[in-house]
Amino acid sequence: MIQQKRTVTFNYQPIVIGIVAGEVSGDALGASFMQQMNNLRDDIIWVGVGGQQMQAQGLQSIIEMSRLSVMGLVEVIKHLPDLLSAKQEILQIFYQKRINIFIGIDAPDFNLRLGKVLKNQGVFCVQYVSPSIWAWREGRIENIKQSTHLVLCLFPFELPVYQKHRHPAVCVGHSLLHTIDKSLLIKDTQQQRRELIWHNPILHKYFKKYFGDNKNNISHIVAVMPGSRRSEVSAILPIMLSAIQKLLIIDKELCFIIPAVNHNLRVIIEQYLDNQPLEMQERIIVSCDEKQLNFSQQVMKASDVVLLASGTATLEAMLLTRPMVVIYQLKPLSYWLAKQLIKIPYVSLPNILAGKQIVPELIQENANADNICRAIQQLLNPIGYEQQVKALESTSQQLREQSNAMPATTVIDGWLKWQSYIKYDKIR
Repeated sequence: MIQQKRTVTFNYQPIVIGIVAGEVSGDALGASFMQQMNNLRDDIIWVGVGGQQMQAQGLQSIIEMSRLSVMGLVEVIKHLPDLLSAKQEILQIFYQKRINIFIGIDAPDFNLRLGKVLKNQGVFCVQYVSPSIWAWREGRIENIKQSTHLVLCLFPFELPVYQKHRHPAVCVGHSLLHTIDKSLLIKDTQQQRRELIWHNPILHKYFKKYFGDNKNNISHIVAVMPGSRRSEVSAILPIMLSAIQKLLIIDKELCFIIPAVNHNLRVIIEQYLDNQPLEMQERIIVSCDEKQLNFSQQVMKASDVVLLASGTATLEAMLLTRPMVVIYQLKPLSYWLAKQLIKIPYVSLPNILAGKQIVPELIQENANADNICRAIQQLLNPIGYEQQVKALESTSQQLREQSNAMPATTVIDGWLKWQSYIKYDKIR
């Protein structure tokens, strides 16, 4: 008797993931996460909102990301009807696609509202980039708990507040830990300086004019980074220029490089320089290379000291072990309100991560030319320089050790555990 072969039919379903990023930085973070997930599994269907980088990883984009890129209270109110409409459009498509997982990339005001609806519909919800409840308005944790099953944090100092309120959170580290140019981490300053000057036509022309072909004759270089937005530049650059003027009185051989993030910002910066004395203009070079995404990092690595506005650039400088002086200034009313709400003593990421002041922070009225000049001089001194370099190296190492979880595997593990819990609860 011949036995017939049995046909086994598997009830196979791919994973459908809804993912929403609201701005360019979120698009880059979302694309990196999607790439990790695609490397783990080849059965993922991606649907949601993102830019070109996320679409290149397989995202079926529902609406234009620019509809969600709204900053500021007035702008949000102005665009509120369209934001509400966008929310409904996204939820409708997510419902039709029967998504298994929802990933909100930053933009917590928008994504947590999506998450609250989706979590109630039985979707596993993740917020990638924690709202800053570690710094202010801790009460928002209740909304986060109602809207998510898991939060992916960028920094280890964010975890205690989640542990306090018993909500799952994992430190996966800032994307810079993975995307920063590894070659810059191992090059010494002089090597990077030679390569940067040789390959950048504007810098090569400038340094050849003043120093000839011997790059070893170059005096100290200070990278000056007043921010990536016009409003930041207008508030901070004039103060920085006043400090540069004082520094050049002390040491006329100093050089200053301002790496502009794009051509438009370069033009704005050069307009400020046009009003400065000629001898000062000759010691400052504004350069831009939009073809190289890490151009500002290259300039930092080639510099002895970095003078910069508070923000993500301070993390870049720390990872590159570049001694820095941090400037932070707000409008008086905004600063007064921030002082009432924010419960941490520092504004720069290196100090927050270290839990103590390892880099100078010059805030509000303390952000003046005399103080900046004094702080820069201290770092140009070998003793002050070495002290900060050691502190930055130690803090960077500690950050890497505490940020060893991968976002993709963390989400998959969390989703599988949640599914097991749901099944067990149904059996009970």
